[in-house]
Amino acid sequence: MSIIDGKKVASHIKDKLAAEVKILKTKTGKTPGLAVVLVGDDPASAVYVKNKNKTCTNIGFQSFEHILSENTSEDKLLNLINDLNNDDQVNGILVQLPLPSHISSKKILVAINPQKDVDGFHLENVGRLVTGNALFKPCTPAGIIKLLDEYKIEIEGKNAVIIGRSNIVGKPVSFLLLERNATVTICHSRTKDLSSLSRSADILIAAIGKPNFVTPDMVKNNAVVIDVGINRLDGKLVGDVDFASVSKQASFITPVPGGVGPMTIAMLMENTFQAFKNSL
Repeated sequence: MSIIDGKKVASHIKDKLAAEVKILKTKTGKTPGLAVVLVGDDPASAVYVKNKNKTCTNIGFQSFEHILSENTSEDKLLNLINDLNNDDQVNGILVQLPLPSHISSKKILVAINPQKDVDGFHLENVGRLVTGNALFKPCTPAGIIKLLDEYKIEIEGKNAVIIGRSNIVGKPVSFLLLERNATVTICHSRTKDLSSLSRSADILIAAIGKPNFVTPDMVKNNAVVIDVGINRLDGKLVGDVDFASVSKQASFITPVPGGVGPMTIAMLMENTFQAFKNSL
């Protein structure tokens, strides 16, 4: 069993970006800018925003942080996004989800200029992804593919099973795997005999938000197991995979924390840098 070290891969990506930012700043006098919008005081979201801002600073990006109160109106948020769309210093816009219930996430995400939609959630960018012409690939799915590539794990012709069908991970990673010629199965809460399907996986991706859901009887010997889940259990962070037992029969496995999580922020930075280059 080999542990896939997302921290290490993410660190290499950020180091490379920092070097490229310096070169372009020397040539153009400009630096990439990422605006992060947080509505409300969700503790987990606040930690993510803090980490994103810290990463921006470390690699030489401008960071624009907008913290809004829980009762911010939808119109006020839409006006802010319009301002950011028209701000030349801002190359990427990220609205931290989930939003309060009185604000429509769909309406907000569609309001972001697709050229600045570094999360890849705008309908135009989703359509581009589905047709194999992605402008920005959603960060977590892109991070998963990057990890597989970094560890030289073959994708073409392999059976990939995804547990979870969210718009943020499950669906987009299925399209990225199809693009790389994997045979893809998506499982969800209504799937019958899920264990049988998951045991067919050469590459098993768990993204459902249920702690320790994937157990050894659901994993075939020498499968590659990618754990996207981040759950708090008895004061500790754990994934969707029972790491201690499943790691004994997997050929490669991502830990939680330190696996997919760090890659999400690294790919956000990569998308923002791409948006910056596109703007030049």
